[in-house]
Amino acid sequence: MTDFKDKIDLNKLPQHIAIIMDGNGRWAKKRGKLRIFGHESGVKAVRETTEAAAELGVKFITLFAFSTENWDRPKFEIDALMQLLVNTISKETKTLNDNNIKLVAIGDLKSLPKDCYQNLNKSIENTAKNTRMTLVLALSYSSKWEIMEAVKRIAKKVKEEQILPENITQKDFSDYLPTSILGIPDPELLIRTSGEYRISNFLLWQIAYAELYFTPTLWPDFRKENLYEAIFNYQTRERRFGKTSEQIKQNSNEQI
Repeated sequence: MTDFKDKIDLNKLPQHIAIIMDGNGRWAKKRGKLRIFGHESGVKAVRETTEAAAELGVKFITLFAFSTENWDRPKFEIDALMQLLVNTISKETKTLNDNNIKLVAIGDLKSLPKDCYQNLNKSIENTAKNTRMTLVLALSYSSKWEIMEAVKRIAKKVKEEQILPENITQKDFSDYLPTSILGIPDPELLIRTSGEYRISNFLLWQIAYAELYFTPTLWPDFRKENLYEAIFNYQTRERRFGKTSEQIKQNSNEQI
């Protein structure tokens, strides 16, 4: 097996990696188990991926843990997921502190069950001073939801005559998104597991120029080496941001 970790240029790491953790249910079904068994097994992948990213020097990692659409799943699965979330957050807080990792969350957090919301806030407070890396959990989250919330806040400012509509810029809009409010930069790399080729309503505004990486690996099987391979693949790409290759090369030469 190729050792992708040795091939990674630590000077060209993506500062922010976002991950759609997909495939827990299919992983469990292949083993004749309930879907929740896949979610439970996915916790190890979360731990390994977070630790691997921190060890390399990645500054932000965002995990799509629960979408607003997931509330439409069967009640017993949602209840089991919420309890798993409560237990995992409580158990992993010490590990986060031991690794100097800060926990934050984005999404409609107040829609979470009370005990889940309280445990989440407790862990956020307990890890607030950590500086090595920030782990962002997207919970009860959807990009359309956050965009609509930003629009409402801007509309309120316009109504109160604090902002003129014609003066609103893209940066102004970005400033109303929860990622910007929390000081989280846009992702340079988006990873989706399980072989699906969809963004699924995740960070739609923020990933405008992110590199997309799709892997057939189901999330519970995702390990450090899978992350290294995704980062190495990212580093082989030319990021042009709408410019030509010639312009990118010229700018690079001018900076030398």
